[in-house]
Amino acid sequence: MKILAIETSCDETAIALVEAKGGIQNPRFKILKNFVSSQIEIHRPFGGIVPNLAKREHLRNLPILYNKILKAKSHKLKADLDIIAVTVGPGLEPALWTGINFAKEIYKSIKYQVSGIKLVGVSHLEGHLYSNLLKAKSYKLKAKNMFPAIALIISGGHTILIKMDSLVKYKKLGETRDDAVGEAFDKVARLLDLPYPGGPEIEKLAKYGRAASINFPRPMLNQKNYDFSFSGLKTAILYYIKNQTETAGGKRFLADIAASFQQAAFDVLISKTLRAAEEFNVKSIMISGGVAANKTLQKKFKSKIKGQMLDVKFFTPVKNFCTDNAAMIAAAGYINYLRNKKRRLTAKGNLSL
Repeated sequence: MKILAIETSCDETAIALVEAKGGIQNPRFKILKNFVSSQIEIHRPFGGIVPNLAKREHLRNLPILYNKILKAKSHKLKADLDIIAVTVGPGLEPALWTGINFAKEIYKSIKYQVSGIKLVGVSHLEGHLYSNLLKAKSYKLKAKNMFPAIALIISGGHTILIKMDSLVKYKKLGETRDDAVGEAFDKVARLLDLPYPGGPEIEKLAKYGRAASINFPRPMLNQKNYDFSFSGLKTAILYYIKNQTETAGGKRFLADIAASFQQAAFDVLISKTLRAAEEFNVKSIMISGGVAANKTLQKKFKSKIKGQMLDVKFFTPVKNFCTDNAAMIAAAGYINYLRNKKRRLTAKGNLSL
């Protein structure tokens, strides 16, 4: 089954062509083409994403990426397609609409030529949830060996902890009550005069700092629920910087803040995830989303799992599949199609799992 997938939920324009097989029990994916056009340089001067600029760039980039797909597959693409999958939310609604309308145009242009082709709406969150199913060189996943599992989605817009009994049966255990962890990284980066996006910049700077040098708060760490909060941590850093004006600006000073902030945020994420893994006696822990690409976080997860002698496997996608991409939308589209899960083809900025 061949899937053309489109992702425009935020500031990445992405189109992928993916071959899927294996069904719900053992889905397997071969990524034929996976194109992403980044808007980082456009939004960087503003310190964050400007929705109307994102929309403009999606409108410009979608035809370009689609033509790259067509050239790569010659005239056979349209005849081979089984599914067109497109992100319908959550995300920036002006950006989402560009992808939805583009997918509808493609569908209308070929639906009479291709018997049985389906247009499938996909949740961006489910894309991240299934991104660990995409092939990576370091391991080959088999879905039947992964569940039950605890999944942690961590990105610029989301921090969600999920218990998965299977690919199609899952429930939300908790989520952030304010800022997502990736959003907190961006805000702290601005406080430190680091460029957007903040996550990679803080990770880079933190390598030169001492993670134990500043005891920043760990919000909700000891609460029995599985919710998160990062707004207070960001505020604590703001006041710390204001109260340290004499030494502010030095590289060591900034690096210590970056390392200590990162440690505080990761302590909460790891602690709650591992507690859930123990409580529900799962086989694996999966993290996904842009923040999951942080190598320090991956190492700390593995170290804590080993230190607590938990008998769980730990999975995270390769970097290209942590950040927003269309291959993960293809994976979610395939699973939605198999389970006949239908989503309205309308932009829904606050779409939940």
